[in-house]
Amino acid sequence: MILGIDVGGTHTDAALLEDFEVKKKVKVKTNQEDILSSLLEATSSIFASLDPKRLRRIVLSTTISTNAIVQNKIRRVGLIIARGPGIPPSLLPFPEDTYLLSAYMNHRGFEVVPLDEKEVEEAVSRFIEAGIEHLGVVGKFCTRNPAHELAIAKLIGGRFKHVSLGHKLSGRLNFRRRIATTYLNAAISSLYRRFALAVMNFVRDLGVSAPVYILKADGGTIGIEESIQFPCQTILSGPAASIMGVLALSRGNSDAIALDIGGTTTDIAVFADGVPLLEGFGVKIGGLKTLIRGLRTRSIGAGGDSRIKWQDGKIAIGPEREGDAAALGGPYPTPTDAMVWLGLIKIGDRDKAGAAIYTLAREAGLSVDEMARKMLDTTLEKICEAVKEFVNEINNEPVYTIHELLEGRKIRPTNLYLVGGPSEGLAEPLGKMLGCTPHLLPHAEVANAIGAALARTTTELTLLADTEKRTLTIAEEGETMYIPPRTKIDDIITLGKERLKERAKRMGAKEDELEIEVLEEQEFNMVRGFDTIGKNIRVKLQIKPGLIAGYNSEKGIR
Repeated sequence: MILGIDVGGTHTDAALLEDFEVKKKVKVKTNQEDILSSLLEATSSIFASLDPKRLRRIVLSTTISTNAIVQNKIRRVGLIIARGPGIPPSLLPFPEDTYLLSAYMNHRGFEVVPLDEKEVEEAVSRFIEAGIEHLGVVGKFCTRNPAHELAIAKLIGGRFKHVSLGHKLSGRLNFRRRIATTYLNAAISSLYRRFALAVMNFVRDLGVSAPVYILKADGGTIGIEESIQFPCQTILSGPAASIMGVLALSRGNSDAIALDIGGTTTDIAVFADGVPLLEGFGVKIGGLKTLIRGLRTRSIGAGGDSRIKWQDGKIAIGPEREGDAAALGGPYPTPTDAMVWLGLIKIGDRDKAGAAIYTLAREAGLSVDEMARKMLDTTLEKICEAVKEFVNEINNEPVYTIHELLEGRKIRPTNLYLVGGPSEGLAEPLGKMLGCTPHLLPHAEVANAIGAALARTTTELTLLADTEKRTLTIAEEGETMYIPPRTKIDDIITLGKERLKERAKRMGAKEDELEIEVLEEQEFNMVRGFDTIGKNIRVKLQIKPGLIAGYNSEKGIR
């Protein structure tokens, strides 16, 4: 048995699966002030008739990291940066609380300026005096040689609550994105650690011995204990759960649009030949471009419970949610009330929905029917406009799926997959407006929880070999080792696969889920004068994202 839980902004959903059949599903209100109480409420019903020992895995998706960043409820972070030449300090993303070192490595990982321990101590003293307890350490070419970052961490010792090292978070090159990623990882570390430890204690107190995983932004999972080191990977976990839910429930192989219409937001995703798209370089959040590997999504502040106002002679939707729909006892009219009044969905009290709509209709000089239709049409237009803009944006850039780069590929959606509470009333009109065949997926109300439950563990590894230096750097592991001068690219790939398996197992992967892909393999001769003096080899591998072993896409979820 597998338990998936999605802690959303409005609701916490839980789904219990056995042999890929949904045995039980629960939806409760999320208490943002006490998320564990929402977990307890959701799981109490699940565990009422279940022996906890029968569970073999629990997977959670959570908004805690995303909300902390978006709402600016993060810790102050000091950054120690070995920047080298080529980028002026004014272009660095965090001029305050940043200390620039003179040390740096060049693009091949050779030390150009050695580390000055006095500079590190000065930075540490400055941050301690300022009351800063969380640090990020980033070297410009740390993925080619992490020695400076590791030495700085050793000098810092245990004088801060948390220290994030840039090379541990991604093997990709992009200095500014790496600084932003390291900053965010440190900024949310304490908040996320408290959450993760609380969940671990909560599960233990329930008498559950099954491993617990957290869903990452790329639609893969990571063991909850391991995730404490990399909290930034859980950013945008909620939209990722939605996409993985659609992947499990749709069984499609066409270009498609997926909409998760929640109470607060609508999350948009796009599929190419039935495969979710990935952000090419890394997700963007809180105005920061990062190296965090994530599925490509777009969220807009228009959901079923978004407050609707009459402003400047027109309808204004969201982005705030100020309670339930009026039909369910809420204080203001919402898109859900319009659907209830027009008979598109049958929930709550239609008279209460009508009374709320009447307050707007009176301002606009319209009938309740006219206002309800106007509310619905405006909601549909807002969602469709965002979808079309998103698809156009994708088609103007290289298309990356979770498996490969599709050169010159244009996305032309023919199907529309919908999940979320309000989707029943919006499916048909949205399908017509977008020119797609709409599909209301089974178990749509808990699709996020199903997606989380079935996601497999994913991770990646970047290997950089320099046969002249006779060194191999495994970027994400912060490891540099000797290699013979005649090392070939096939040797690096073979070694990389073994090390990737080890890394994935540490993160909670099972042996039958270790499907490895080579994402990138490059080999360049290094020439001095007229002689080849060595090779520069770059290899990037990943555990293929997708659903856990045993899932049959033909049979789907029952």
